Amino acid sequence: MTLRTIDTLGDLAGRRVIVRSDLNVPLMDGVITDDGRIRASLPTWRQLLDAGASLVVIAHLGRPKGKAVPELSLEPVAARMAELLGEPVRFATDTVGDSARQQVGELPVGGVLLLENLRFNPAETSKDEAERLAFARELAAFGDAFVSDGFGVVHRRQASVTELPTLLPSAAGLLIGRELDALSHLLHEPETPYTVVLGGAKVSDKLAVIDNLLPRVEHLLIGGGMVYTFLAARGDAVGKSLVEPDQIEAVRGYLDQAERLGVHLELPVDIVVADRFAADAESRLAPVDGIDATDLGADVMGLDIGPETARQYAQVIRDSRTVFWNGPMGVFEFPAFAQGTATVAQALADCPGYTVIGGGDSAAAARSLGHADDAFGHVSTGGGASLELLEGKALPGLVVLGWEAA
Repeated sequence: MTLRTIDTLGDLAGRRVIVRSDLNVPLMDGVITDDGRIRASLPTWRQLLDAGASLVVIAHLGRPKGKAVPELSLEPVAARMAELLGEPVRFATDTVGDSARQQVGELPVGGVLLLENLRFNPAETSKDEAERLAFARELAAFGDAFVSDGFGVVHRRQASVTELPTLLPSAAGLLIGRELDALSHLLHEPETPYTVVLGGAKVSDKLAVIDNLLPRVEHLLIGGGMVYTFLAARGDAVGKSLVEPDQIEAVRGYLDQAERLGVHLELPVDIVVADRFAADAESRLAPVDGIDATDLGADVMGLDIGPETARQYAQVIRDSRTVFWNGPMGVFEFPAFAQGTATVAQALADCPGYTVIGGGDSAAAARSLGHADDAFGHVSTGGGASLELLEGKALPGLVVLGWEAA
């Protein structure tokens, strides 16, 4: 079986199409700070509108845990959708209640409606399949066909992801198609040298992707909070830096495996350390074997890779033909500890090869540092989904659309 695409749905003129999009954008005081996921959804919406369909867009925002949380309302998203589409976007103040039913009933041909946050309904994320299916049936009543385009949730079993596609003629949207093309390239046909850059807080979040990619790459560059578990596994003192003690043996295994395979597994040579986790913390630059030897006291912790490490990593990236990056190099939200991430992002933008940013914080970091998405080969909208795909897992939200993991 192959992934079903929009053209398998036939003539959509005059039909209502439910589109599951990923609109999980960051908000600050009700203002969207990064609209990348909305922009990534536009091509699918426009294709369906050009085909004469009306759209009932469904999505989630944050983790409200089945309750209506006003600060996680999708209403600001509807306003931004209207700006980007250049046409009105109606908004329902619930998911399958009176507002949604009324708005769907009044939706004109070619109109666009966004329903309220799906996760305000506890059935969306219920572990009980029967509860999810019941909610999916209520959603299915709003449309004649279903397009799944929320790549950021296709690794989850949720009503709008795995049950709804079984109730209507269903297909994958353009965004999911682009994601699969880009990420499959990293598994099956990467040009060499191939470099993977991994950061973020925890090694445990990256174990499976390291397992699957380590035999395929020439370079593995480690940054972020996960660095300190690697350093601890090597025997270095790391002060109060984030360490996962239960992962130290696994990390030692990766260090040994990389050596056997001839993979250049690179760790920092210098670290920016601080006396506490705060934007205004006092900081120092320390060699990697002197993290605990600064004058900042016993509570010192690493919050960014140092400038020499960043320079070395950037050179490897620029010399590569394929690069995958997932996870910031430090606490990029604090300007004092963002330089490592900024240097890596710039190197990816400068790299003449094929570059992929694996969604989540990495994509947000690149945009916050002034890089447009088209500076890179592909910017994924799904951090967890992209990692699980690169781990070789069968993603349930894709399997239901006919996709088979290679």
